[in-house]
Amino acid sequence: MKAFAVIGYHHTGKTTLVTELIQSLTARGFRVATIKDIHSESYHADTEGKNSWKHLQAGSQMTFARGLHDSALIFPQPLSLKEMTALLTCDYLIIEGMKQAPVPKILCADSTEHLEELYDDTVIAVTGRIAAQYPDWQEPPLFDLEKDIGKLTALVLDKVFDLLPDSDPACCKACGLSCYELAAAILKGERRRSDCLTDTPQQLSLSIDGKPVTLVPFVQNLLKDIVLSFVGNLRDANPQGNITLEIKQHD
Repeated sequence: MKAFAVIGYHHTGKTTLVTELIQSLTARGFRVATIKDIHSESYHADTEGKNSWKHLQAGSQMTFARGLHDSALIFPQPLSLKEMTALLTCDYLIIEGMKQAPVPKILCADSTEHLEELYDDTVIAVTGRIAAQYPDWQEPPLFDLEKDIGKLTALVLDKVFDLLPDSDPACCKACGLSCYELAAAILKGERRRSDCLTDTPQQLSLSIDGKPVTLVPFVQNLLKDIVLSFVGNLRDANPQGNITLEIKQHD
């Protein structure tokens, strides 16, 4: 899954840009999913007093609300980017908001002040009202949404890479950088997506109830050393062979 974000202040055209990019990418045959990051204190995905709300209040970990026209999966807490993307299957994920996500970004701006406040090395393009004010702007590339959606889509196809694991930098800096820093370095041409060591094929894998769990390299190595040390002390056991350990828990 490749992912990028559209960021900017309120009323700078983020949603308009997202819808244009959805249409442009789907027209090219790509499957697109989106995340809308909402900061309003008054917003709730569910309505207090409704039956689905009562399910969650009673302790359900998640609830499907299925209607005649659509369905919604409701959680009783905000999810992290990693938790949300684990539920998605698509070619391109477009995030509206989430400035701190380790993904390439398109910045919607009305002024140079917006650029100065929001720009960093993960921004691959700028659009918004500022496009008409600075037609000769060079870096980062500036696009007029009404005329340049095709060119902007081509830039997305060229620059956007597979979503990084968004690991906690306190637990994983196996590549020497945080995921956010690695995203910026990839876009500057200093590193490659394959430099991420967390989601490369693992020698040790963990699944819980059939759901794979991503392990940072430090945890992989720690568990691997513990298991190999244990197996190496067993009589007639070959620690060089493939080892399977399964724990079944019963009530």
